[in-house]
Amino acid sequence: MIKSNIQRILLASIAALGFASASAQQSSVHTLSLQDLSDFRPQAGNWQIVGDVTMNPTVDIHHEEKKEVPEGKKKNKKTKDTPATPQPQAVTFSQGKGVLLNMNDGTKKDNLVSTFEHGDVELELELMIPKGSNSGIYLQGRYEVQLLDSWGVLDAKYSDIGGIYRNWEKEPGKIYMGKAPLSNPAKAPGLWQKMKISFRAPKFDSSGKKIANARFVSVDLNGVKIHDNLEVPLPTGGPLENNEKSVGPLMIQGDHGPVAFRNISYRLMNDIKFSLTDITYKTYKGNFKFIADFLSLKPTTTGKTTELSCEVLEDEDAYGSVYTGTLHAPEDGTYQFTMQYTGGGRLVINNQQLVNSESPTGQGRDKASLVLKAGSYPVEIYNYKDASWMPPRLGLFVESETAYPQSLHAFNSLPPDEDPTSPIFIKVGSEPKLLRAFLDFKGQRKDRLTHIIGVGDPSGTHYVYDLNAANLVCVWHGDFVDATPMWHDRGDGSFRPQGAVQYLFNSQPLAFLANANEAFPTGVQGRDVRGHGYKIDEVTSRPVFNFTYQGLEVEDKVYPDDNNRMITHEVVVKERGTKPGLYYKLAEGSAIQALEDDLYVVDDKQYYIKISPSMQPSIRDANGKKELIVPMATALKYSIIW
Repeated sequence: MIKSNIQRILLASIAALGFASASAQQSSVHTLSLQDLSDFRPQAGNWQIVGDVTMNPTVDIHHEEKKEVPEGKKKNKKTKDTPATPQPQAVTFSQGKGVLLNMNDGTKKDNLVSTFEHGDVELELELMIPKGSNSGIYLQGRYEVQLLDSWGVLDAKYSDIGGIYRNWEKEPGKIYMGKAPLSNPAKAPGLWQKMKISFRAPKFDSSGKKIANARFVSVDLNGVKIHDNLEVPLPTGGPLENNEKSVGPLMIQGDHGPVAFRNISYRLMNDIKFSLTDITYKTYKGNFKFIADFLSLKPTTTGKTTELSCEVLEDEDAYGSVYTGTLHAPEDGTYQFTMQYTGGGRLVINNQQLVNSESPTGQGRDKASLVLKAGSYPVEIYNYKDASWMPPRLGLFVESETAYPQSLHAFNSLPPDEDPTSPIFIKVGSEPKLLRAFLDFKGQRKDRLTHIIGVGDPSGTHYVYDLNAANLVCVWHGDFVDATPMWHDRGDGSFRPQGAVQYLFNSQPLAFLANANEAFPTGVQGRDVRGHGYKIDEVTSRPVFNFTYQGLEVEDKVYPDDNNRMITHEVVVKERGTKPGLYYKLAEGSAIQALEDDLYVVDDKQYYIKISPSMQPSIRDANGKKELIVPMATALKYSIIW
């Protein structure tokens, strides 16, 4: 068990290296200001900078306008003239800065091309699509990631959002048929969606011959990976130029329909070509407490090796080792070195000590930055261990602000996954599946909810209900949950929803308030809610939750609706009584906006609330947030759309 725990610590440290890499490179991120269009080439005028944009999710951009009534039929003696009812618009916007919007028409429909060019790049942005619209993002102006209103599509194709589009070549050897996304985490039209793309450009030798295809290392949509290490051997349909180069501009399609963007940032990347040569080693046998304990001793073995590796050791437990070599830096820069090891370790580069940890029973992942000119530098690495429950491990990584991490050690010296864990995914069969667990709200351990139940539905639309607060906590489409953290080894009691999770809020939604401005109870104390479990509906096999609040008996139903694209929530208070001031909170967020048709968009356009016409909703400020609340009589019904 001890060995297993140590291995898990090591694996967690290795995984954390990726986080360290991202942190170290933040200063190289370029953010498009979107204060004007100066980051893009001139275009016909369909692209503009605006302050805010709202897209009505019920209006298709392809809807037909009402036809003009012939002049002779406009008036009728038996009827009175009635003013024309204005039709709802699919897209409205306000003047300002910060949002890039395309509003193409028959004459203005240019693609938007960036002034900067890129090879390897990491791109992040937020996008919004109206109902029925279509666009695309072209890396290097040649490889399209499709943008399409694909809300609710069950079997996504290359033509759906996130798909890598096909080309339309007919000559053998030039045809590329595209690639569908691994899943469809698309949000409803009119909501902001997040996309992150890690792209490697095609590579060419000195003669111009292509030696590596373009590759999408990953594409994430709304936090879900939809492409993983996907090669694209040819340009996709509609490229800026139908050829391949090492660099090219970013292009956004502008002739198929409206689309909006904000928070566009990118980081230009390249491969580091560091090397560690002339490596010699000395090993020592003994139970050493400090590095100095073996430096004056006669080595047990000495030799040369082509790669930094702890496999030169003759003993896996009580040992000391010293490695020397020459580090070759390809260019001037500030570089971050990460040394990872079991036992204790020291790293010295160019006579500067970067790492020093003297503990024979420890394990480390230590980082330090060093400014180097292009050239060669002496390296010294010390490692020792006196802990039989840990295997010998030694690794050295280097990276910079604009370069991917590179390992300078042999693969077997620090295996990336020597204790792999098969994930424990919980699937839903022909009937709803219920699972009690803990949930880290919005992925935050500090906000762990301990009395939740996950409800998986055969429709693929799922939710988490907080029994402690009688509250609907989050909703999502797709697969059910990953129970690995709950059941693997000793576990921690929690599961993770799979798919693009829409978190709602984590406080009590039903309360008597002295007035419409009083805050709802927060925390466990003061809730005055008592859960009474649930019963299973005989018809649907779905749970119906029951709880009491200040003597009121309440029944709570949650179920998929509208072809399983949304969640409907019904709350019924039995024997309501006459006590005034009972309110129910439907939503909270940084912003809440009322739209048409009893629809509200919540938390800066992250999800919708659809209410019944009979409700009397109000938007108010509370605890630094906006809240959508309604007075509670005996029953209410509303839907969550995302």
